[in-house]
Amino acid sequence: MAINIAELRDAARRHLPKTIFEFVDGASQDEITLRSNRADFERYAFRTRVLTDVSTRDLSTTILGAPAAFPLVLAPTGLAGIVRRHGELAASRAANAAGVPYCLSTMSTCTIEQIAEASDVTRWFQLYVLRDRGLTKAFIERAKASGCKALVLTVDTKVQGPRERDMRNGFTVPPRFTLGTMADFAMHWRWLLDVGLGPKVTFRNFEGTGVKSDDAMTITQFIAGQYDLSVSYKDLEWFKSLWGGPVAVKGILTGEDARAAVDHGADGIIVSNHGGRQLDGAISAIRALPEVVDAVGDRAEVILDGGVRRGADIVKALCLGARACMVGRPWLYGLAVDGEVGVARAIEILRHEFDLAMTLLGYTRPSDLRKECLVEV
Repeated sequence: MAINIAELRDAARRHLPKTIFEFVDGASQDEITLRSNRADFERYAFRTRVLTDVSTRDLSTTILGAPAAFPLVLAPTGLAGIVRRHGELAASRAANAAGVPYCLSTMSTCTIEQIAEASDVTRWFQLYVLRDRGLTKAFIERAKASGCKALVLTVDTKVQGPRERDMRNGFTVPPRFTLGTMADFAMHWRWLLDVGLGPKVTFRNFEGTGVKSDDAMTITQFIAGQYDLSVSYKDLEWFKSLWGGPVAVKGILTGEDARAAVDHGADGIIVSNHGGRQLDGAISAIRALPEVVDAVGDRAEVILDGGVRRGADIVKALCLGARACMVGRPWLYGLAVDGEVGVARAIEILRHEFDLAMTLLGYTRPSDLRKECLVEV
């Protein structure tokens, strides 16, 4: 059994064909931002308190108005179904059992409605800013009808980041069978039987929407042509009026953008560089966090997305003012290894480490954590 997220990652590498693992694990160009997301957590060290009563601890919190067992959200990740069949369903069930929210991606391989039927998990829905506002409105209406509690608007994908691992591997959806990939797939026969030879992998949310093909690559090309390069913060008001509930803006790295988003109706700011998969060389999420927190104050909740691999990372983010953290790759690693059980294991690892770090730091509740608990090194 994996004892940490790094071991889950190693196991996922063994379970998945190289093409699929590198799609999950990789980022854009030289992957500088991917590495910074992780390394910059080491810029902060804990100032521990001793002789404090930590015999009773309460890790629970609320995130965008909904209760959570501890400050974690499973991030939206496209194409989880290429890691395991019906991957999003497994993730939503594991999140429900753990008592943390799950955010479904627009580019998922299961529909909004399937996730709603699978469990009572606190559901969020992630949406891109598309030029086709009729399609956008339809997605919002479906998410509302399915009981999603928050809308997450991703704003850092005006164009697709150049992911060179995928280019070298010739990554396609569904996977392309060449002599090289067939040999690799055959060596990973469990994945091959589950996904490679299973039902066609496609973006199920687009079925019946008027997009002419159910072929995943065709839909990918459609979405790439739908990114709205003219979008502005005024458009956020339109999304807010349609949704009517909490709206979080994902992809913000500066105080200026955070203030503008809140001024135009955002209830949450998700500090994120898309896991390093967009602009390589962008500032890390944890390094951007203090500026964003200072900019919005108590006007909106701030969530950190990027580089979290330890429960102690979540503690550091909360010390710097985040309400919670999102994780994407960690739950995908668990999914690759053992489906729903693997996702549950990833969540449990982070929960246990979060509790351990809180205890050794000398605090009993997430709300007690302050900037004074850290020192820059």
